Amino acid sequence: MQQDERGGKVTIVDIAREAGVSIKTVSRVINREEGVGEETRARVQALVDRLCYRPNVSARSLSSRRSYLIGAIFMRVGAYHYVGEVQVGAMRACRRAGYHLGVEQVRPPEAVGGVQGFAEGLRDARFDGVVLTPPTCDDPEVLAAVEAAGLPYVRIAPHREFERSPYVFMDDRRAAREQTLRLWNMGHRRIAFIDGPADHGSAERRRQGYLEAMRDRGVEPRPEWIAKGEFLSLSGFNATEALLRLKERPTAIFAANDEMAVGALAAAAKNGLSVPRDLSVVGFDDTPAAEAAWPRLTTVHQPTAEMAEAAVEMLIDGFGDERFRARVTARKLGYRLVQRDSAAPPSA
Repeated sequence: MQQDERGGKVTIVDIAREAGVSIKTVSRVINREEGVGEETRARVQALVDRLCYRPNVSARSLSSRRSYLIGAIFMRVGAYHYVGEVQVGAMRACRRAGYHLGVEQVRPPEAVGGVQGFAEGLRDARFDGVVLTPPTCDDPEVLAAVEAAGLPYVRIAPHREFERSPYVFMDDRRAAREQTLRLWNMGHRRIAFIDGPADHGSAERRRQGYLEAMRDRGVEPRPEWIAKGEFLSLSGFNATEALLRLKERPTAIFAANDEMAVGALAAAAKNGLSVPRDLSVVGFDDTPAAEAAWPRLTTVHQPTAEMAEAAVEMLIDGFGDERFRARVTARKLGYRLVQRDSAAPPSA
């Protein structure tokens, strides 16, 4: 708990007195509202930071009609690493601004409740705004429900309708292209790809990057080289089993995420293949499983937590701005290739 020099709890009155401004001015700075000069805003914010002042959320809610609650919306909560990383990044941004984070799941249309149940829950959640993760960020029914609720939102890695809202992204297509070319430059020519879910924009962009790299090198990938996956390890295992049954089996497999790449490692072991001597396997995301797998996975580091953090920052910065949705902004974050032990030049 923050304390003043007398050992008592620091209040908004203390901040206003020391800054030489009104309580209303301090409130505007804390709530990121307009009507405060830049010099005054900086002086008040410096005091808030130095004294570690954290306003009472209930009192703020009553005075500003906000809940100080941000929602993170998911569809596949089974992707534990991704969901966890989004929450870590979002919470970092929320804590800095004095907000709290809530998590909601949109169930698939065939599930009980489906998007309609989500829309009804949205009205009761009292979110000030929401961050939409893939694939909810591209779902027309989800977007319609959020807009009908009058909530500002920021999307993470959308695949279409970029003009619809602010968003945060990384270049999945370029990263996948570089990952494929890394295998090509090792000497691989029969490079297979394990795809992700059809409704997931990042899966499509990663497939496009793979295809672009192969075609740039004068190779049109055979249809059987692209196996269907669902971003789950079992789907990677099954896809690899099918690829290894081909008459000319691949010398390298690029899985569109690390979970499927781990499944590919298991399928290779089951079939008596040594990775990377007999088969190279690479992934995408750089999850803890990539480091823990044996051999350790060569992969692409995706800044998941940083994208979520940036999305929440954009959302909070836009509160009170009537033009928030109309003035679409985008933030692009970088990636990096991570070389480990699962990829090597093909054996003679």
